[in-house]
Amino acid sequence: MDGDTMGAVQLRGVSLGFGGVVLLRDWSADFPPGLTLLVGDDGAGKTSVLRLLAGQLAPQAGSVRWQGAEMAQAPAALRAQVFWRDTREDWPEITPLQWGAQCAGQHAGWSEPQWQAHLQGFGLVEHQDKEMFRLSTGSRRKALLAAALASGAALTLIDEPQAALDKASVRYLAQALAASAQLQSQRIVVVAHYDQWTGVPWGQQLVLPGAE
Repeated sequence: MDGDTMGAVQLRGVSLGFGGVVLLRDWSADFPPGLTLLVGDDGAGKTSVLRLLAGQLAPQAGSVRWQGAEMAQAPAALRAQVFWRDTREDWPEITPLQWGAQCAGQHAGWSEPQWQAHLQGFGLVEHQDKEMFRLSTGSRRKALLAAALASGAALTLIDEPQAALDKASVRYLAQALAASAQLQSQRIVVVAHYDQWTGVPWGQQLVLPGAE
């Protein structure tokens, strides 16, 4: 393995499909330290790729490996280095502050100062004591993004972060991603988005082949 792929999550010959729809066919890609933008249309499989990277989903063929382990069978110590939450999952009756406290207990690299800064940056301070179900879709998304950024997780996976965000929050997110890449150069951050996204110093941009 050369220096460019050292520490990367590696997908080799991955195939995946559901209900007769092929999302990936013999697809290979590396996700090295730094910022990766994963681009694909609706239904192209962006969320499925993130679930593969998180070990939440196993490929029908091929392998997804990181730090010598197959992610679908990764030990708990390796899974603890991953930040991922499917945005389609329902939230429990929990406030952003309680969510942050849970994440702090799960991620060894958690930064409380960054968490507080991101709550401020996303305009969530006045909503931090409200249960998630009382918040708007955008505010729930902001809480998730604030936790992802503050987690310090070696592998951080973010799905469609701009969904339901106001323009000021999108600008703040771009700045926060850039700062994260500069300060934590060995951290792998993968952001799935439906289109190209300028203004962020992406280390690489991968375009999914699209569903068949």
